[in-house]
Amino acid sequence: MSRASLATAPESAAHAEVVFRTRGLTKVYHMGAVDVHALRGIDAELYAGELLVLLGASGSGKSTFLNILGGLDRPTAGEVFYRNRSLTRATEDELTEYRRFHVGFVFQFYNLIPSLTTRENVAIVTEIAQQPMRPEDALELVGLADRMDHFPSELSGGQQQRVAIARAIAKNPEVLLCDEPTGALDSETGILVLEAIDRINRELKTTTAVITHNAAIANMADRVVHLRDGHIDRVENVPHKVPLREIQW
Repeated sequence: MSRASLATAPESAAHAEVVFRTRGLTKVYHMGAVDVHALRGIDAELYAGELLVLLGASGSGKSTFLNILGGLDRPTAGEVFYRNRSLTRATEDELTEYRRFHVGFVFQFYNLIPSLTTRENVAIVTEIAQQPMRPEDALELVGLADRMDHFPSELSGGQQQRVAIARAIAKNPEVLLCDEPTGALDSETGILVLEAIDRINRELKTTTAVITHNAAIANMADRVVHLRDGHIDRVENVPHKVPLREIQW
């Protein structure tokens, strides 16, 4: 049976530049005597400014795919290019530079430094970026202008996640990769976090990929990619995004 491909652009990205291109992307983890096939030959293209949602059960390959795009992991076989630059053949120093200057990461856990204020947690990233945003501007984008001098312990879980998003975007990355950003949050708080991600995608035109197991979140995407057993099972274009407040959770 032929597998779906992510290589068809959504209508909204018909004339957009290709940011990522993968061909035959495969990842095998060797666990003692057992080989775990996390990815099985994925062909994909991601486009400038699009918001992509990756859906799939645990073990479907979502996080592995995102980690390879972000330069946190290497494929076992196949090729991955970032703007025609091979990440597969990059040295460790080149991957470090790529992550530092081009990619923002948001994970399920916030990883904020407890002894630093919100502003200081964001400012850490701006010190190593080439053309950073002001920490205050990044926090304004995620709706936390009034929490800049608070410590993480004084913030709710959703607010801490939005600080983590502000930290990720403060270096002005071209790409924002989010792995289950609402996984530890209730639906109301999760909506606030997703609204921040959506606003960043719209206003900064950051190419954004969001991993989730919650099918309702797919309504905020330009495209939805369903993964199963390391394959792209199917790809859906979303012709009309649904406002997050109207999504049935």
